[in-house]
Formats: sequence, C-alpha cells, structure tokens
Amino acid sequence: MEQQLEEIREQQKASWNKFSPGWKKWDNLMMDFLQPMGDEIIKLLRLKDTDTVLDIAAGTGEPGLTIAKIVSNGKVVITDLSDDMLEIARENATLKGIKNIETQACDVCELPFADDTFDAISCRFGFMFFPDMLLAAKEMQRVLKPGGRIATAVWNGPEKNFWVTAAMGTINRNMELSPQSPGSPGMFRCAKDNLLVDIFQQAEFSNVSQREVAGKLKSNTTDVYWNMMTEVAAPFVAALSKADDDMKEKIKKEVYQLVNEKYPDGNVQIDSSALIIYGEKLN
Repeated sequence: MEQQLEEIREQQKASWNKFSPGWKKWDNLMMDFLQPMGDEIIKLLRLKDTDTVLDIAAGTGEPGLTIAKIVSNGKVVITDLSDDMLEIARENATLKGIKNIETQACDVCELPFADDTFDAISCRFGFMFFPDMLLAAKEMQRVLKPGGRIATAVWNGPEKNFWVTAAMGTINRNMELSPQSPGSPGMFRCAKDNLLVDIFQQAEFSNVSQREVAGKLKSNTTDVYWNMMTEVAAPFVAALSKADDDMKEKIKKEVYQLVNEKYPDGNVQIDSSALIIYGEKLN
C-alpha cells in the first residue's frame, strides 16, 4: 500500500480506538439513528439462514449482529479497523446471546480472506473513510462468491444532513481550518450522485443500483445532541481541539442557537439522508 494510504489508515485506526468509549456510551442512540440504513441493506441482501456474511467497518457491531440473527445456521464475520470498536461489538453480541459471529480487525484494502468466501457483504458508513475506495470495492468483489450480493450505505449531501452541518458548519464559519483536499476521506465524500455506483461498476459488480433512505437522530434535546457530537464525531472533536476556550464557548453557543431555532418546541429530532448502493458478483 502506498505510504500516504498507510498513513491515513493508521491515523483512522488511532482515531476510532480513541473514540470507542464515546461510541459505547452513545450506542443505543446511534444504533437507533442508523437502523433504517441497516434495515435497507439487509432487505437488499436477501439473506438465507445458511449464508456466510462479511460485515465491513462494523464499529460496535451493526448491522452484523442483526444479520447474525437472520443467518441462524450460517455465520457473520464482523470486521473493523479498530480493535477497541470490535471489543464493544463482542460485548454487544454476548449481551444479545449471539454466538454465530467472528470478529477480525483488518484493513478493507487488504482483506485477509480467500477468494469467493462470502455469500453477502454489508458495509454501513465505511466507504467515505476508505483511503482507496476502488481498491476496497475490488477487494469486496474478490471475497464474494459468484452470485454474492453487496450493499453499502454512505451519507448524502450536507444540505440533507443538518445533524452534521449544525456542528461542522459552525466550526468552519468560526475557524480558519485547512480545507480538505478533493476526494479525501470525509463525511460527504460519496454524496455525489452515482459516484459509488461508478466505483462498483469499475470493480465489476453487476446490477448496481442506488436509492435514498431517510433517518432521524432522536436526540430529543440540544444538550444530548451537543454531548453526543463531542464524544463520537472525530472530525468535530479534532477541530474543536484547535480552538481556545473562548472560541469553544462561542461555537457551542452558536450550535445551540441553530438547533433551537430549527426545533423551537425543544423536541430535537434531526432528519438525515443516506444513499444505499447495491451490487452483485455474477461470475
């Protein structure tokens, strides 16, 4: 792997390990938020109870753990770059009495599995962060069996995801942060219409399709929204760490004002939008 991609991978691994306690704390809220996207992935995969499934960038375990209940006579291999996130996934599996899973920390661009191993692959909100998205897609295609299915979720554009822009937009307005280079890993990297469809087709997936799925972050209060974002959103926290106390307080005040203006009744239920991309390996 090129040195630059290697550096990105190591930075991401360190970041996800660092933020794993926040993800564990907010797991119930975040999993409820992301469930519609996981449900759509599962629907598209048309799983049989004997399937062997690979769940990539699974974080704290979803949708892999839900899939494991469906493939009761099969198994799910749950992977992530972060060992600490996978530790939470294992704890969640134990709490739910799910035994037909394995976990493996690995890089999606170098999957440690033989060709034609899996009946299906799920990947919820991983692609935006993969250093080389085409290489990742080709690796997924390689480990899928002929006839295998893949479904992935990525975030739609910023105009449809106020839950991100309320915080990050405020930071960007207040701080002179270096702009991301075009195409570099980030929340909205895959929002361009059919970008991932094209990548899937380049990776020789067939019957590729894209659809939009809506979600809702049910934080209920602005306090919960702010606290959650400052404990799970790595780009948000990294940017805030460069601000002095006065600037942090100014940003917090403006975020609260934005959210409270949008939800004047105090019931903070923030809409979101994701794209679900599906493909098949035919040969």
